[in-house]
Amino acid sequence: MSLRNLTEMLKAPKGSLRGKPLAQANPSLIITSMQYDFGMIGLGTMGRNFLLNVADKGFSAAGLDLDAEKVASLNKAAGSRKMQATTNQSEFLQMLKTPRRIMLLVPAGNIVDKVIEGLLPHLDQGDLIIDGGNSHYNDTTRRAESLSAAGIRFLGVGVSGGEEGARRGPSIMPGGDFSAWEDVQPILEAVAAKVDREPCVAYMGKGAAGHYVKMVHNGIEYGMMQLISETYDILRRIGGFSNQEIHETFTKWNQGPLQSFLIEITATIFGQKDDKTGGDLIDAILDKAKQKGTGKWTSQSAMDLGVPVPTIDAAVTMRGLSSFWEFRQEAGRKYGSFPTESIDNKTTFAIQLEHALLFSFILTYAQGLHLLAVASKEMNLELNLSETAKIWRGGCIIRAEILEDIRQAFAAQPELENLIASSVFRGRLKTLLPSVRAVVETATQNGIPLLALSSALHYFESLRAPRLPLNLVQAQRDYFGAHTYERLGGDGEVYHTEWGK
Repeated sequence: MSLRNLTEMLKAPKGSLRGKPLAQANPSLIITSMQYDFGMIGLGTMGRNFLLNVADKGFSAAGLDLDAEKVASLNKAAGSRKMQATTNQSEFLQMLKTPRRIMLLVPAGNIVDKVIEGLLPHLDQGDLIIDGGNSHYNDTTRRAESLSAAGIRFLGVGVSGGEEGARRGPSIMPGGDFSAWEDVQPILEAVAAKVDREPCVAYMGKGAAGHYVKMVHNGIEYGMMQLISETYDILRRIGGFSNQEIHETFTKWNQGPLQSFLIEITATIFGQKDDKTGGDLIDAILDKAKQKGTGKWTSQSAMDLGVPVPTIDAAVTMRGLSSFWEFRQEAGRKYGSFPTESIDNKTTFAIQLEHALLFSFILTYAQGLHLLAVASKEMNLELNLSETAKIWRGGCIIRAEILEDIRQAFAAQPELENLIASSVFRGRLKTLLPSVRAVVETATQNGIPLLALSSALHYFESLRAPRLPLNLVQAQRDYFGAHTYERLGGDGEVYHTEWGK
Protein backbone atom coordinates (compact mmCIF):
# COMPACT_ATOMS: atom_id res chain seq x y z
CA MET A 1 0.00 0.00 0.00
CA SER A 2 1.27 3.46 -0.84
CA LEU A 3 2.12 6.18 1.63
CA ARG A 4 -0.63 8.32 0.14
CA ASN A 5 -3.26 5.66 0.72
CA LEU A 6 -2.09 5.07 4.25
CA THR A 7 -2.13 8.79 4.88
CA GLU A 8 -5.67 9.07 3.60
CA MET A 9 -6.75 6.26 5.91
CA LEU A 10 -5.20 8.01 8.87
CA LYS A 11 -7.18 11.14 7.96
CA ALA A 12 -10.37 9.19 8.62
CA PRO A 13 -12.62 10.42 11.46
CA LYS A 14 -11.19 10.14 14.96
CA GLY A 15 -11.85 6.80 16.52
CA SER A 16 -10.94 4.94 13.36
CA LEU A 17 -7.76 3.41 12.03
CA ARG A 18 -7.32 2.20 8.46
CA GLY A 19 -11.08 2.34 8.07
CA LYS A 20 -11.74 0.21 11.18
CA PRO A 21 -12.98 1.37 14.59
CA LEU A 22 -10.06 1.56 17.00
CA ALA A 23 -11.65 -0.87 19.38
CA GLN A 24 -11.92 -3.35 16.53
CA ALA A 25 -8.35 -2.73 15.35
CA ASN A 26 -7.05 -3.17 18.91
CA PRO A 27 -9.66 -3.85 21.63
CA SER A 28 -7.19 -2.92 24.39
CA LEU A 29 -6.38 0.45 22.87
CA ILE A 30 -7.45 3.42 24.95
CA ILE A 31 -7.28 6.76 23.23
CA THR A 32 -7.11 9.87 25.35
CA SER A 33 -9.14 12.83 24.23
CA MET A 34 -6.23 15.13 24.89
CA GLN A 35 -4.06 16.28 22.03
CA TYR A 36 -0.39 16.58 23.02
CA ASP A 37 2.10 19.20 21.80
CA PHE A 38 5.19 17.02 21.63
CA GLY A 39 6.00 13.34 21.32
CA MET A 40 9.06 11.35 22.40
CA ILE A 41 10.02 7.86 21.23
CA GLY A 42 12.56 6.25 23.55
CA LEU A 43 12.03 6.67 27.28
CA GLY A 44 15.47 5.76 28.51
CA THR A 45 17.25 8.18 30.80
CA MET A 46 17.73 10.88 28.15
CA GLY A 47 14.28 10.59 26.58
CA ARG A 48 12.49 10.45 29.92
CA ASN A 49 14.33 13.46 31.30
CA PHE A 50 13.90 15.51 28.14
CA LEU A 51 10.16 14.82 28.09
CA LEU A 52 9.81 15.77 31.76
CA ASN A 53 11.65 18.98 30.92
CA VAL A 54 9.18 19.68 28.10
CA ALA A 55 6.23 19.10 30.43
CA ASP A 56 7.75 21.29 33.14
CA LYS A 57 7.81 24.17 30.66
CA GLY A 58 4.06 24.02 30.16
CA PHE A 59 3.82 21.88 27.02
CA SER A 60 1.78 18.70 26.92
CA ALA A 61 3.96 15.68 26.17
CA ALA A 62 3.39 12.11 25.01
CA GLY A 63 5.89 9.26 25.22
CA LEU A 64 6.32 5.93 23.48
CA ASP A 65 8.47 2.98 24.51
CA LEU A 66 8.11 -0.76 24.09
CA ASP A 67 9.32 -1.26 27.67
CA ALA A 68 6.18 -1.31 29.82
CA GLU A 69 8.19 -0.59 32.97
CA LYS A 70 9.63 2.62 31.51
CA VAL A 71 6.15 3.68 30.42
CA ALA A 72 4.64 2.95 33.83
CA SER A 73 7.49 4.77 35.56
CA LEU A 74 7.01 7.90 33.46
CA ASN A 75 3.24 7.89 33.92
CA LYS A 76 3.78 7.66 37.67
CA ALA A 77 6.30 10.53 37.57
CA ALA A 78 3.92 12.68 35.50
CA GLY A 79 1.94 13.82 38.52
CA SER A 80 -0.02 16.93 37.59
CA ARG A 81 1.98 17.45 34.41
CA LYS A 82 0.16 17.17 31.07
CA MET A 83 1.99 14.01 30.12
CA GLN A 84 1.17 10.46 29.15
CA ALA A 85 3.22 7.50 27.91
CA THR A 86 2.20 4.33 26.12
CA THR A 87 3.64 1.17 24.61
CA ASN A 88 1.26 1.38 21.64
CA GLN A 89 2.45 3.28 18.55
CA SER A 90 -1.06 3.79 17.15
CA GLU A 91 -2.26 5.26 20.41
CA PHE A 92 0.83 7.46 20.59
CA LEU A 93 0.25 8.88 17.10
CA GLN A 94 -3.43 9.52 17.78
CA MET A 95 -2.49 11.46 20.92
CA LEU A 96 -0.40 14.05 19.08
CA LYS A 97 -1.57 17.36 17.64
CA THR A 98 -1.06 17.79 13.91
CA PRO A 99 1.33 18.43 12.42
CA ARG A 100 2.93 15.91 14.72
CA ARG A 101 6.23 16.76 16.42
CA ILE A 102 8.02 13.49 17.20
CA MET A 103 11.48 13.29 18.70
CA LEU A 104 13.55 10.12 18.71
CA LEU A 105 16.04 9.49 21.51
CA VAL A 106 17.12 5.99 20.65
CA PRO A 107 20.59 4.50 20.04
CA ALA A 108 22.20 5.77 16.83
CA GLY A 109 22.45 3.49 13.81
CA ASN A 110 19.99 0.98 12.40
CA ILE A 111 17.54 1.43 15.27
CA VAL A 112 16.82 4.98 14.10
CA ASP A 113 16.05 3.72 10.60
CA LYS A 114 13.78 0.98 11.96
CA VAL A 115 11.83 3.43 14.10
CA ILE A 116 11.40 5.78 11.15
CA GLU A 117 10.32 2.91 8.90
CA GLY A 118 7.71 1.93 11.46
CA LEU A 119 6.39 5.47 11.71
CA LEU A 120 6.41 6.49 8.07
CA PRO A 121 3.27 4.68 6.84
CA HIS A 122 1.23 6.31 9.61
CA LEU A 123 2.37 9.91 9.29
CA ASP A 124 0.69 12.78 7.48
CA GLN A 125 2.28 15.22 5.08
CA GLY A 126 4.06 17.94 7.06
CA ASP A 127 4.62 15.89 10.20
CA LEU A 128 7.99 16.38 11.83
CA ILE A 129 10.55 13.80 12.95
CA ILE A 130 13.44 14.94 15.15
CA ASP A 131 16.45 12.66 15.57
CA GLY A 132 17.97 13.72 18.89
CA GLY A 133 20.63 11.01 19.10
CA ASN A 134 24.31 11.04 18.13
CA SER A 135 23.69 9.98 14.54
CA HIS A 136 26.46 10.17 11.95
CA TYR A 137 25.92 13.21 9.77
CA ASN A 138 25.94 11.11 6.59
CA ASP A 139 23.03 9.08 7.97
CA THR A 140 21.24 12.33 8.78
CA THR A 141 21.70 13.59 5.22
CA ARG A 142 20.31 10.33 3.85
CA ARG A 143 17.30 10.35 6.17
CA ALA A 144 16.52 13.99 5.45
CA GLU A 145 16.47 13.39 1.72
CA SER A 146 14.35 10.26 2.02
CA LEU A 147 11.81 11.83 4.36
CA SER A 148 11.58 15.01 2.31
CA ALA A 149 10.62 12.93 -0.70
CA ALA A 150 7.84 11.41 1.39
CA GLY A 151 6.58 14.83 2.51
CA ILE A 152 7.84 14.46 6.08
CA ARG A 153 9.93 17.22 7.66
CA PHE A 154 13.11 16.23 9.47
CA LEU A 155 15.57 17.77 11.92
CA GLY A 156 18.88 16.26 12.97
CA VAL A 157 19.38 17.66 16.45
CA GLY A 158 22.45 17.45 18.64
CA VAL A 159 21.67 17.40 22.36
CA SER A 160 24.46 17.85 24.89
CA GLY A 161 24.44 17.89 28.65
CA GLY A 162 23.94 14.29 29.65
CA GLU A 163 20.99 13.13 31.69
CA GLU A 164 21.06 16.14 34.02
CA GLY A 165 21.19 18.51 31.06
CA ALA A 166 18.24 16.78 29.43
CA ARG A 167 16.26 17.23 32.64
CA ARG A 168 17.27 20.77 33.58
CA GLY A 169 18.42 22.38 30.34
CA PRO A 170 20.74 21.05 27.62
CA SER A 171 22.50 22.76 24.76
CA ILE A 172 20.54 21.94 21.62
CA MET A 173 21.88 22.03 18.05
CA PRO A 174 19.11 21.63 15.44
CA GLY A 175 19.75 21.49 11.72
CA GLY A 176 17.70 20.68 8.63
CA ASP A 177 14.29 21.86 7.46
CA PHE A 178 13.96 25.52 8.53
CA SER A 179 10.15 25.41 8.68
CA ALA A 180 10.47 22.43 11.01
CA TRP A 181 12.79 24.45 13.23
CA GLU A 182 10.27 27.31 13.33
CA ASP A 183 7.54 24.83 14.26
CA VAL A 184 9.41 23.37 17.23
CA GLN A 185 11.43 26.48 18.18
CA PRO A 186 9.23 27.59 21.11
CA ILE A 187 9.51 24.17 22.74
CA LEU A 188 13.27 23.80 22.24
CA GLU A 189 13.95 27.35 23.44
CA ALA A 190 11.90 26.67 26.55
CA VAL A 191 13.72 23.45 27.52
CA ALA A 192 17.25 24.59 26.61
CA ALA A 193 19.76 25.87 29.14
CA LYS A 194 19.87 29.65 29.63
CA VAL A 195 22.88 31.97 29.79
CA ASP A 196 22.14 35.64 30.44
CA ARG A 197 18.48 34.69 29.86
CA GLU A 198 19.32 33.56 26.32
CA PRO A 199 18.41 29.97 25.37
CA CYS A 200 21.31 27.69 24.44
CA VAL A 201 19.67 26.62 21.20
CA ALA A 202 19.77 28.09 17.71
CA TYR A 203 19.20 26.90 14.17
CA MET A 204 22.59 25.59 13.07
CA GLY A 205 22.06 25.37 9.35
CA LYS A 206 20.93 23.23 6.45
CA GLY A 207 21.07 19.49 5.97
CA ALA A 208 23.03 17.64 8.61
CA ALA A 209 24.33 20.83 10.25
CA GLY A 210 22.94 19.96 13.69
CA HIS A 211 24.53 16.54 13.92
CA TYR A 212 27.78 17.76 12.36
CA VAL A 213 28.09 20.51 14.96
CA LYS A 214 27.30 18.01 17.73
CA MET A 215 29.95 15.64 16.37
CA VAL A 216 32.58 18.37 16.46
CA HIS A 217 31.38 19.40 19.92
CA ASN A 218 32.13 15.85 21.03
CA GLY A 219 35.53 15.93 19.30
CA ILE A 220 36.42 19.07 21.26
CA GLU A 221 35.14 17.29 24.37
CA TYR A 222 37.51 14.39 23.69
CA GLY A 223 40.43 16.82 23.38
CA MET A 224 39.61 18.72 26.56
CA MET A 225 39.19 15.55 28.59
CA GLN A 226 42.56 14.23 27.42
CA LEU A 227 44.23 17.57 28.19
CA ILE A 228 42.82 17.50 31.72
CA SER A 229 43.95 13.89 32.18
CA GLU A 230 47.50 14.72 31.09
CA THR A 231 47.56 17.67 33.47
CA TYR A 232 46.48 15.38 36.31
CA ASP A 233 49.31 12.99 35.39
CA ILE A 234 51.88 15.80 35.60
CA LEU A 235 50.47 17.07 38.90
CA ARG A 236 50.80 13.70 40.59
CA ARG A 237 53.96 12.33 38.97
CA ILE A 238 56.15 15.43 38.79
CA GLY A 239 54.41 17.76 41.23
CA GLY A 240 53.86 15.09 43.88
CA PHE A 241 50.31 16.36 44.41
CA SER A 242 48.00 14.18 46.50
CA ASN A 243 44.44 13.56 45.34
CA GLN A 244 43.25 16.09 47.92
CA GLU A 245 45.71 18.67 46.59
CA ILE A 246 44.56 17.95 43.02
CA HIS A 247 40.96 18.40 44.19
CA GLU A 248 41.87 21.77 45.70
CA THR A 249 43.84 22.79 42.59
CA PHE A 250 41.00 22.08 40.16
CA THR A 251 38.51 23.75 42.50
CA LYS A 252 40.66 26.89 42.43
CA TRP A 253 41.11 26.70 38.66
CA ASN A 254 37.35 26.54 38.22
CA GLN A 255 37.11 29.99 39.80
CA GLY A 256 39.36 31.57 37.16
CA PRO A 257 39.85 31.59 33.36
CA LEU A 258 39.58 27.78 33.20
CA GLN A 259 36.04 27.84 34.60
CA SER A 260 34.18 25.08 32.81
CA PHE A 261 31.96 22.07 33.37
CA LEU A 262 34.82 19.61 32.82
CA ILE A 263 37.11 21.37 35.31
CA GLU A 264 34.25 21.50 37.81
CA ILE A 265 33.48 17.78 37.64
CA THR A 266 37.18 16.92 37.72
CA ALA A 267 37.48 18.71 41.06
CA THR A 268 34.52 16.71 42.36
CA ILE A 269 35.99 13.42 41.13
CA PHE A 270 39.17 13.90 43.18
CA GLY A 271 37.11 14.42 46.31
CA GLN A 272 35.13 11.20 45.87
CA LYS A 273 35.79 8.33 48.29
CA ASP A 274 35.46 4.64 47.39
CA ASP A 275 32.71 2.86 49.32
CA LYS A 276 34.52 -0.48 48.94
CA THR A 277 38.02 0.46 50.08
CA GLY A 278 37.58 3.74 51.90
CA GLY A 279 40.31 5.24 49.73
CA ASP A 280 39.99 7.65 46.83
CA LEU A 281 37.75 6.28 44.10
CA ILE A 282 39.93 7.66 41.29
CA ASP A 283 42.74 5.26 42.31
CA ALA A 284 40.45 2.24 41.94
CA ILE A 285 39.33 2.95 38.35
CA LEU A 286 40.95 0.96 35.52
CA ASP A 287 42.84 3.19 33.09
CA LYS A 288 41.11 1.90 29.94
CA ALA A 289 38.92 4.53 28.28
CA LYS A 290 36.00 3.61 26.03
CA GLN A 291 34.47 5.67 23.24
CA LYS A 292 31.21 5.77 21.26
CA GLY A 293 32.66 7.00 17.98
CA THR A 294 31.96 10.74 17.70
CA GLY A 295 35.58 11.68 18.42
CA LYS A 296 36.78 9.27 15.74
CA TRP A 297 34.19 10.62 13.30
CA THR A 298 35.51 14.14 13.93
CA SER A 299 39.06 13.05 13.12
CA GLN A 300 37.91 11.17 10.03
CA SER A 301 35.90 14.10 8.70
CA ALA A 302 38.77 16.49 9.39
CA MET A 303 41.14 14.27 7.43
CA ASP A 304 38.67 14.07 4.55
CA LEU A 305 38.46 17.89 4.47
CA GLY A 306 42.19 18.43 4.99
CA VAL A 307 41.73 20.31 8.27
CA PRO A 308 44.28 19.62 11.03
CA VAL A 309 42.76 18.76 14.43
CA PRO A 310 45.80 17.19 16.13
CA THR A 311 44.61 17.54 19.72
CA ILE A 312 41.36 15.78 18.93
CA ASP A 313 43.33 13.14 16.99
CA ALA A 314 45.62 12.71 20.01
CA ALA A 315 42.65 12.19 22.32
CA VAL A 316 41.22 9.48 20.07
CA THR A 317 44.66 7.85 19.81
CA MET A 318 45.14 7.84 23.58
CA ARG A 319 41.84 6.10 24.16
CA GLY A 320 43.02 3.46 21.72
CA LEU A 321 46.41 3.17 23.44
CA SER A 322 44.75 2.83 26.83
CA SER A 323 42.95 -0.31 25.67
CA PHE A 324 46.26 -2.18 25.33
CA TRP A 325 46.46 -2.48 29.11
CA GLU A 326 48.19 -5.86 29.39
CA PHE A 327 50.78 -4.89 26.75
CA ARG A 328 51.51 -1.67 28.63
CA GLN A 329 52.15 -3.55 31.87
CA GLU A 330 54.62 -5.91 30.16
CA ALA A 331 56.37 -3.09 28.28
CA GLY A 332 56.66 -1.13 31.51
CA ARG A 333 58.41 -4.06 33.19
CA LYS A 334 60.82 -4.47 30.28
CA TYR A 335 61.78 -0.84 29.78
CA GLY A 336 61.44 0.47 33.31
CA SER A 337 60.40 3.95 34.29
CA PHE A 338 62.00 7.33 33.76
CA PRO A 339 63.31 9.21 36.74
CA THR A 340 60.95 11.93 37.84
CA GLU A 341 62.35 15.23 38.99
CA SER A 342 61.00 17.02 42.00
CA ILE A 343 59.76 20.59 42.01
CA ASP A 344 60.63 23.36 44.42
CA ASN A 345 57.34 25.24 44.58
CA LYS A 346 53.95 23.56 44.10
CA THR A 347 52.13 26.87 43.85
CA THR A 348 54.32 28.13 41.02
CA PHE A 349 54.14 24.76 39.28
CA ALA A 350 50.33 24.73 39.48
CA ILE A 351 50.14 28.21 37.93
CA GLN A 352 52.37 27.07 35.06
CA LEU A 353 50.11 24.06 34.46
CA GLU A 354 47.01 26.26 34.64
CA HIS A 355 48.43 28.44 31.89
CA ALA A 356 49.41 25.45 29.76
CA LEU A 357 45.95 23.93 30.10
CA LEU A 358 44.20 27.20 29.23
CA PHE A 359 46.42 27.60 26.16
CA SER A 360 45.58 24.06 25.06
CA PHE A 361 41.84 24.52 25.67
CA ILE A 362 41.86 27.57 23.38
CA LEU A 363 43.75 25.67 20.68
CA THR A 364 41.32 22.72 20.91
CA TYR A 365 38.33 25.02 20.43
CA ALA A 366 40.24 26.63 17.55
CA GLN A 367 40.73 23.27 15.84
CA GLY A 368 37.09 22.26 16.14
CA LEU A 369 35.75 25.61 14.99
CA HIS A 370 38.17 25.69 12.05
CA LEU A 371 36.79 22.31 11.02
CA LEU A 372 33.24 23.69 11.27
CA ALA A 373 34.18 26.70 9.14
CA VAL A 374 35.61 24.55 6.37
CA ALA A 375 32.82 21.95 6.56
CA SER A 376 30.22 24.72 6.33
CA LYS A 377 31.64 25.85 3.00
CA GLU A 378 32.37 22.40 1.59
CA MET A 379 29.05 20.86 2.67
CA ASN A 380 26.90 24.00 2.24
CA LEU A 381 25.77 23.92 5.87
CA GLU A 382 25.63 27.72 6.33
CA LEU A 383 26.90 27.59 9.92
CA ASN A 384 27.15 30.69 12.09
CA LEU A 385 30.15 30.10 14.38
CA SER A 386 29.29 32.98 16.70
CA GLU A 387 25.89 31.37 17.30
CA THR A 388 27.55 28.00 17.78
CA ALA A 389 29.87 29.34 20.48
CA LYS A 390 26.91 31.15 22.04
CA ILE A 391 24.80 28.03 22.54
CA TRP A 392 27.81 26.10 23.85
CA ARG A 393 28.10 28.53 26.78
CA GLY A 394 25.52 26.62 28.82
CA GLY A 395 24.06 23.15 29.16
CA CYS A 396 26.65 21.23 27.12
CA ILE A 397 29.70 19.24 28.23
CA ILE A 398 32.22 21.73 26.80
CA ARG A 399 30.59 24.80 28.34
CA ALA A 400 33.20 27.18 29.65
CA GLU A 401 33.71 30.82 30.52
CA ILE A 402 36.06 31.30 27.56
CA LEU A 403 33.26 30.55 25.07
CA GLU A 404 31.92 34.08 25.54
CA ASP A 405 35.26 35.42 24.24
CA ILE A 406 35.07 32.96 21.37
CA ARG A 407 31.54 34.13 20.57
CA GLN A 408 32.73 37.72 20.51
CA ALA A 409 35.69 36.85 18.27
CA PHE A 410 33.45 35.32 15.61
CA ALA A 411 30.81 38.03 16.01
CA ALA A 412 33.48 40.64 15.26
CA GLN A 413 34.93 38.62 12.38
CA PRO A 414 32.29 36.26 10.88
CA GLU A 415 34.77 35.05 8.25
CA LEU A 416 37.51 34.38 10.84
CA GLU A 417 39.48 31.35 9.64
CA ASN A 418 41.08 30.38 12.94
CA LEU A 419 40.86 31.68 16.49
CA ILE A 420 44.60 32.26 16.71
CA ALA A 421 44.19 35.02 14.13
CA SER A 422 41.72 36.88 16.33
CA SER A 423 42.86 39.97 18.22
CA VAL A 424 40.73 38.71 21.12
CA PHE A 425 43.20 35.86 21.70
CA ARG A 426 46.50 37.04 20.25
CA GLY A 427 47.88 38.67 23.39
CA ARG A 428 46.61 35.90 25.65
CA LEU A 429 48.22 33.13 23.60
CA LYS A 430 51.55 34.98 23.55
CA THR A 431 51.43 35.28 27.34
CA LEU A 432 50.57 31.61 27.87
CA LEU A 433 53.03 30.18 25.33
CA PRO A 434 56.14 30.01 27.60
CA SER A 435 54.21 27.93 30.15
CA VAL A 436 53.07 25.27 27.71
CA ARG A 437 56.58 25.02 26.27
CA ALA A 438 58.03 24.52 29.75
CA VAL A 439 55.41 21.93 30.71
CA VAL A 440 55.94 19.90 27.56
CA GLU A 441 59.72 20.02 28.03
CA THR A 442 59.56 18.93 31.67
CA ALA A 443 57.13 16.10 30.99
CA THR A 444 59.17 14.84 28.05
CA GLN A 445 62.35 14.77 30.11
CA ASN A 446 60.54 12.67 32.70
CA GLY A 447 58.93 10.18 30.34
CA ILE A 448 55.34 11.36 30.79
CA PRO A 449 53.25 11.06 27.62
CA LEU A 450 51.69 14.38 26.64
CA LEU A 451 50.20 13.61 23.25
CA ALA A 452 47.40 16.16 23.55
CA LEU A 453 49.24 19.02 25.29
CA SER A 454 52.23 18.74 22.97
CA SER A 455 49.94 18.55 19.91
CA ALA A 456 48.27 21.83 20.91
CA LEU A 457 51.67 23.47 21.24
CA HIS A 458 53.01 22.17 17.93
CA TYR A 459 49.74 22.99 16.15
CA PHE A 460 50.20 26.60 17.22
CA GLU A 461 53.90 26.67 16.37
CA SER A 462 53.16 25.23 12.91
CA LEU A 463 50.38 27.69 12.11
CA ARG A 464 52.55 30.67 12.97
CA ALA A 465 55.63 29.38 11.12
CA PRO A 466 56.22 31.42 7.93
CA ARG A 467 58.07 28.48 6.44
CA LEU A 468 57.66 24.75 7.19
CA PRO A 469 60.01 21.99 6.01
CA LEU A 470 57.32 20.58 3.73
CA ASN A 471 59.27 21.89 0.72
CA LEU A 472 61.42 18.81 1.30
CA VAL A 473 58.35 16.58 1.30
CA GLN A 474 57.35 18.02 -2.06
CA ALA A 475 60.87 17.41 -3.41
CA GLN A 476 60.74 13.81 -2.20
CA ARG A 477 57.31 13.26 -3.77
CA ASP A 478 58.55 14.63 -7.05
CA TYR A 479 61.71 12.51 -6.84
CA PHE A 480 60.01 9.13 -6.44
CA GLY A 481 56.64 9.78 -8.02
CA ALA A 482 56.98 12.74 -10.39
CA HIS A 483 54.23 14.46 -8.39
CA THR A 484 55.58 17.94 -9.29
CA TYR A 485 56.03 20.99 -7.09
CA GLU A 486 55.52 24.75 -7.13
CA ARG A 487 58.29 27.33 -6.69
CA LEU A 488 58.42 30.14 -4.16
CA GLY A 489 57.06 33.33 -5.64
CA GLY A 490 55.51 31.44 -8.53
CA ASP A 491 52.09 31.90 -10.06
CA GLY A 492 50.84 28.38 -9.50
CA GLU A 493 52.87 26.82 -12.30
CA VAL A 494 54.09 23.31 -11.50
CA TYR A 495 57.55 21.85 -12.08
CA HIS A 496 59.18 18.46 -12.28
CA THR A 497 62.89 17.75 -11.87
CA GLU A 498 64.92 14.71 -12.96
CA TRP A 499 66.61 14.47 -9.60
CA GLY A 500 70.27 13.43 -9.46
CA LYS A 501 70.77 13.98 -13.19
